[in-house]
Amino acid sequence: MDIKNEIDIALKSFELEGEIVKIDSLNKGHINDTFCLECRLDDNTTKRYILQKINTNIFKNTDELMENIVNVTSYLKDIIIKNGGNPDRETLNVIKTKDNKNYCRLDNNSCFRIYKFIEDATTYDLAESTEDFYQSAVAFGNFQRLLSGFPASTLHETIPNFHNTADRLNKLKDAIEKDVVDRVKDVKEEIDFVLKREKDCHIICDLLKDNIIPARVTHNDTKLNNIMIDNKTKKAICIVDLDTVMPGTVLNDFGDSIRFGASTALEDEKDLSKVECSMELFEAYTKGFIEGTQGMLTEKEKEMLPMGAKVITLECGIRFLTDYLQGDVYFKTHREGHNLDRARTQFKLVLDMENKWEQMIEINKKYS
Repeated sequence: MDIKNEIDIALKSFELEGEIVKIDSLNKGHINDTFCLECRLDDNTTKRYILQKINTNIFKNTDELMENIVNVTSYLKDIIIKNGGNPDRETLNVIKTKDNKNYCRLDNNSCFRIYKFIEDATTYDLAESTEDFYQSAVAFGNFQRLLSGFPASTLHETIPNFHNTADRLNKLKDAIEKDVVDRVKDVKEEIDFVLKREKDCHIICDLLKDNIIPARVTHNDTKLNNIMIDNKTKKAICIVDLDTVMPGTVLNDFGDSIRFGASTALEDEKDLSKVECSMELFEAYTKGFIEGTQGMLTEKEKEMLPMGAKVITLECGIRFLTDYLQGDVYFKTHREGHNLDRARTQFKLVLDMENKWEQMIEINKKYS
């Protein structure tokens, strides 16, 4: 069944306001297929929704995935209302099916969900200004603070070992050994880069395992483009893409933001001379994130924030390289060698962080 037929069938399960007059594909994200639904109301105004086909190859248990999202957003909505905020703009809102389910499953096991569309807000792949990045830091720090009372242990692990860097390294070693598409011979330099940093892959895992840092509710994909920025105020208003909300560490959430947002180039930039970790952006994010958390972080968590940036960047490069060696089976690719380009970008960022390490430590001390 093609995607158009699937969408037609899936939409019958939902009660939406107005008549659907337009469906646009939104080519964003590596995992799910996303569409914008435009509905015309009786008064001739329009209302929009976000429709997503969930990638069930990645998210094996859709019930648990959606239970996490609904529980977290319901919790956030209650807090936002108590704080006098706007729950329709400050958190995602899941549209239930006609039979009150969190998503619909078709006969062919394809799964679809719908969110309210957040109007007059934009996401950015790269920070257009230091202020944008600062605002995203405040938003993710605030996300941590708002969920600090949510019992992390009640969340399902939707992707086991998602930010377990040691496990990611083991998966890379397995992919190297099996070499299923005969690519190992072409990436010896990238493999050596990772293996020389094997000790780094265990640092955060060991801190969690030894209870030196606490497990918290974490977003686990804190890229700049997972934050909605209000078009008028230019303030961050909502965290989106909650598929990987799970128990984890704040170090990974902080680190992934730096990895993606403080880079001077896109995640798949081919020209590595363009790739650096901007210290101006690193400082803006560190300041905003710590302000957003409002004192909830432990001293050890604050101390290890720069290491979170380095390790998560290394981990992401490992994931891209592993997928490349496995034949590009996880991340969506749009050109030959796309995952390898992504891996090389991450490794260049790691190297740049290492070269600027003392500067990163001093910036972190300034705000911690």
